[in-house]
Amino acid sequence: MGLPGSGKTYLAERLQPLINAAWYNADKVREMANDWDFSPDGRIRQSMRMKNLADFEKENNRIVICDFVCPTKETRDNFDPDVVVWMDTIKEGRYEDTNKMFEEPDNVNFHITEMNDENHKNISTELSKDV
Repeated sequence: MGLPGSGKTYLAERLQPLINAAWYNADKVREMANDWDFSPDGRIRQSMRMKNLADFEKENNRIVICDFVCPTKETRDNFDPDVVVWMDTIKEGRYEDTNKMFEEPDNVNFHITEMNDENHKNISTELSKDV
């Protein structure tokens, strides 16, 4: 999770092959659903859509990465992730409405504060310790 432009997709793209995970990108999922509503209700709907996709993968014994903004406590509670990676690499994204509604998470497993070419390797190593 993180603001638009924080590096969520960059990280997910590099982490996915290391952990052999299914990967759902929020923009691709919105495109498939033809749902570009970024109102609070639209964001709740998107969090439930992402949860349904993640749950399907988990039910089929797959690890799954979902990269999306997930800007509020409510959307995070709806999604209910097993592991949270917060891409806290920027203080403002390119969309003012998202900046205004974004709530910093209380509980994360990985708090990324800078983009680099090691984050995905470090996360992969830590996750493999839990398997």
